[in-house]
Amino acid sequence: MILTSHADNDSNFLRYRKDFPILALDIKPGVPLVYLDSAATSQKPEQVLDAMDHLYKNSYANIHRGIHQLAEDATEQYESARNKISEFINSPSPEQIIFTRNTTESINLIVQSWGRTNLKPGDTVILTEMEHHSNLVPWQLLSEFIDINLEFITVTEEGLLDLEEYEQLLKLNPKAVSFTQMSNVLGTVTPASEIIQMARNAGATTIVDGAQSVPHFPVDVQALDMDFLAFSGHKMCGPSGIGVLYGKRDLLEKMPPFLGGGDMIKQVKLREFSANDLPYKFEAGTPAIAEVVGFGAAVDYLGSIGMEKIFEHEQDIVSYAIERLTEIPGLKIYGPDARQKGGVVSFTMSGSHPHDIAQILDNEGIAIRAGHHCAMPLHQKLNIPASARASFYLYNTRDEIDKLAEGLYSVLDIFGI
Repeated sequence: MILTSHADNDSNFLRYRKDFPILALDIKPGVPLVYLDSAATSQKPEQVLDAMDHLYKNSYANIHRGIHQLAEDATEQYESARNKISEFINSPSPEQIIFTRNTTESINLIVQSWGRTNLKPGDTVILTEMEHHSNLVPWQLLSEFIDINLEFITVTEEGLLDLEEYEQLLKLNPKAVSFTQMSNVLGTVTPASEIIQMARNAGATTIVDGAQSVPHFPVDVQALDMDFLAFSGHKMCGPSGIGVLYGKRDLLEKMPPFLGGGDMIKQVKLREFSANDLPYKFEAGTPAIAEVVGFGAAVDYLGSIGMEKIFEHEQDIVSYAIERLTEIPGLKIYGPDARQKGGVVSFTMSGSHPHDIAQILDNEGIAIRAGHHCAMPLHQKLNIPASARASFYLYNTRDEIDKLAEGLYSVLDIFGI
């Protein structure tokens, strides 16, 4: 998947920055915040904050079971958000949108419900070397329980997936292929359509980690024909504590409940129960009501801008970031070029640890991430203990990239490099 940039210029996107109160913050007197950590979590616009505040002040109550006015109002807002999110990813129906806490819980739900039901000892699941721990550890836990076989698509030196090796792995007749649509370390946008079609031809079920993709470019679950998709609200201008699992209806209908309790039942007797219909079968207990409403507002906000425009802007920013950072002596960028990359630049600098880089930049108000980014196997593959990561979103500007470059030159000066 190669995506080229025809971005609006910075001046056009600057108008969105005013929607994010935190971006006007000074980290210390005279030092404004430069937030370059959106791959970890995005900042929140006033529209999202206002929607949650309005619910709490005017119509907060528990949902679904109440018949009083507040309960009906809260339920309507909650289910309206489900409808918006369904439309955002082009789900065939809102009933296929399951609310979870985050991408991690969504993947665990798939593994523990679909995986335990459909996999048996010796079955193969294909993953990739660039997966976040959230798409590795759940499968490892299942492997300990069922003794399934995990195989991995290699990451090439260019930071891309080796599809020729994938083709060979498919000859093992895997039951599932689970992969990220965009790497949170390399920024690589994987060829999801091709990966899914190849898996489909081999009879495998597909699980897509959309934590880094859904917030940044259009994702159409029907066009891609994916079986499952997992993503989080907090990475796409929404609140934390709310995520989504999308699944094809026939798969979700056959899967047993993941958690037991209130709202996921139709009937309960002392020794047995019958599960509720979709989507409630997988939504036990009082949900994150305000967070769902905030998530709906976030989807409205992103939709008003346009996901294509957001991605074009990010490609412009990441292209400029690569251009500026490449000038810095001893700095190495990991992953493919900007044409095959989302808004993530991970790098190392000779003679300085990523944690030191992040701390020095923080003194100048620049927020980046340092560490293994919940992708330790990928860092082992790259033969580095950690990396520094700058990640971008719709509110970032070229001016902020210039500040990042200036800050990295300060790192060179401090370490005498």
